[in-house]
Amino acid sequence: MKQLVRKAIFPAAGLGTRFLPATKAQPKEMLPLVDKPIIQYGVEEAVASGIDNIIIVTGRGKSAIEDHFDVSTELESFLQARGKTGVLEEIHKISGMSSVAYVRQGEPLGLGHAVLVTRHLVGNHAFAVILADDVIDAERPALAQMISVFDRVGGPVLCVERIPPEDISRYGVIAGELVEPGVWRITDLVEKPPRDKAPSDLAIIGRYILTPDIFDSLEITARERSGTSEIQLTAALKHLLKTRPLYACQVEGVRHDTGNKLGFLKAVVYFALRRPDLAGPLREYLKSVR
Repeated sequence: MKQLVRKAIFPAAGLGTRFLPATKAQPKEMLPLVDKPIIQYGVEEAVASGIDNIIIVTGRGKSAIEDHFDVSTELESFLQARGKTGVLEEIHKISGMSSVAYVRQGEPLGLGHAVLVTRHLVGNHAFAVILADDVIDAERPALAQMISVFDRVGGPVLCVERIPPEDISRYGVIAGELVEPGVWRITDLVEKPPRDKAPSDLAIIGRYILTPDIFDSLEITARERSGTSEIQLTAALKHLLKTRPLYACQVEGVRHDTGNKLGFLKAVVYFALRRPDLAGPLREYLKSVR
């Protein structure tokens, strides 16, 4: 039976220390790329891919995310009274684009733990995980491309990208056998390997289509970890690989890693240059900068 992917998890409980002091009082997921917060790009991608339910994993100090996706009666009344119908329509879209639920990650125990705490909300269904830091601009949404692969292979699908050797040790990396153009059956996964030990140049980036059996593997990984270590999603996937096939796919699109300052700045410029109202003046300004 075909498994529908209708829920997407957004882990958003991290402290955002790379962007301090800007993230001292606001979540890094709310930093704007031009005039839209980072996390909204991911939510819009999920909705455009047919996702009905968004689950955001939050922590202390993340209430701005909940406020952003909630109805803002005072703001809407203000915009209505001043005839700002264009902006008002955009605000309506944010609160009405999908059903959004929240779950707190009590302590920062890693990506695997962030996924595990959603078990009661996900239930016995296939689901997506989107890391908001990875903003992917694609003609066809990246997640929709992955769901198509999931429908064909019938098993979990990880998004991968070819990464230069000097950066490969920052990622989880797969070894795999090519089964069709841009799709691999995974034979091994290694978390942050040294450059000379990486099994390939195919690094896992922030999109996953997972099946509910990952939760049992996460539970086992949690029991086996040492007391101070995080619960790694890659380790749980490696455990799951013992019992079922896993796949990786390379999507068509432009990925921006907004989790670091340079990547964030590049993304701001990229999306601004795609705006008709900003592209010309910004391009001229950039030419003038010495």
